[in-house]
Amino acid sequence: MNPEDVTTLLENALPNCRIEVDSQGSHFNLFVVGDLFEGKRAVQRQQLIYAVLNEHISSGVIHAVNMKLFTHKEWLHRT
Repeated sequence: MNPEDVTTLLENALPNCRIEVDSQGSHFNLFVVGDLFEGKRAVQRQQLIYAVLNEHISSGVIHAVNMKLFTHKEWLHRT
């Protein structure tokens, strides 16, 4: 699985989000900005991502995922 495949999966499941994915083998780094994270704790945000990728994690195609997840407001006001 390559970064473009993961990006497509996430784009299809998480509309209106800015998504960037890069990888080193089966280790993926995700950057996602979207209002769907509004009012959700970090674990709840991660659960949204894992729900999309779980099949590929369970199969071993994706070994590790590092996530940076923001609302649009959080991204605009980061320091």
